[in-house]
Amino acid sequence: MMERLRREEGQSLDLVEENIKTLKRLFPDIVREGKTGGKIDFDRLREILGEEIDTEEEPYSFTWHGKRAALRLAQTPSMGTLRPCKEESVDWEHTQNLMIEGDNLEVLKLLQKSYYGKIKMIYIDPPYNTGNDFVYRDDYKDPLAHYLEETGQIDEEGRKVSTNTNTSGRYHTNWLNMIYPRLRLARNLLRNDGVIFISIDDNEQANLKKLCDEVFGEENFIAQFVWEGGKKSAPRYVSITHEYILCYVKNKAILSENGVQWRVRKEGLEKIYAKHKELLKLYGGGGRNTRMILQPKH
Repeated sequence: MMERLRREEGQSLDLVEENIKTLKRLFPDIVREGKTGGKIDFDRLREILGEEIDTEEEPYSFTWHGKRAALRLAQTPSMGTLRPCKEESVDWEHTQNLMIEGDNLEVLKLLQKSYYGKIKMIYIDPPYNTGNDFVYRDDYKDPLAHYLEETGQIDEEGRKVSTNTNTSGRYHTNWLNMIYPRLRLARNLLRNDGVIFISIDDNEQANLKKLCDEVFGEENFIAQFVWEGGKKSAPRYVSITHEYILCYVKNKAILSENGVQWRVRKEGLEKIYAKHKELLKLYGGGGRNTRMILQPKH
């Protein structure tokens, strides 16, 4: 792992080109002849896919202002470089751990080349959109600067916007434009049996669920965990003590085909089962007496 990232230089993986290659590999008869390796014939692709093509005028979709620009941003290759910082590292030559410091969108792009489809588990803790948890770099270059300006993330002079209050008019839009490209890039990194966990609270839970259904596929949703967090000391209406963790897999069908089950036998369970069998022999039937004996004393 360390060897791969000692020096990631040049342009990151071109995701559009990779998608086109995948289409050509799956459906070679949709490629038109051309000097640059052939263009995609989408009319032919529609014929092949038949009724699976959605031609409804008003199909169900989850959209917002800036979504197309956010998608283009995810697909735009990065020209950045990951460089090692050995003087601040511990046991550089042998460690299996890696910490990368930088803008997470650019880092995700750079990781595509070495880790595309290779990551088993991803956990992210994005901004919850509480109104003051947005922080952006202020030295972006065009065309990224234009996109950030259009979506309200920087002002006309290129200064970062560090707050996103619900009175801004683009409260949810700004957050969605931030998280959308990052989720798409994160999905690319997952293995076919890979899983992603995303923390969130009530501010954007509903939007995140709909967005993840689109990015990862509704059929790959595993669960929405509810866990107890800190209690708000002075709530206006209700004291909220919980947050959420959304869980998706890259391809649930792969897990089913391989018979994968996320189960771990609890420590000490075998002793309990053995004792239960012993008590059944003594008292028979597995009735009330057996259950009472197995219950711990308070």
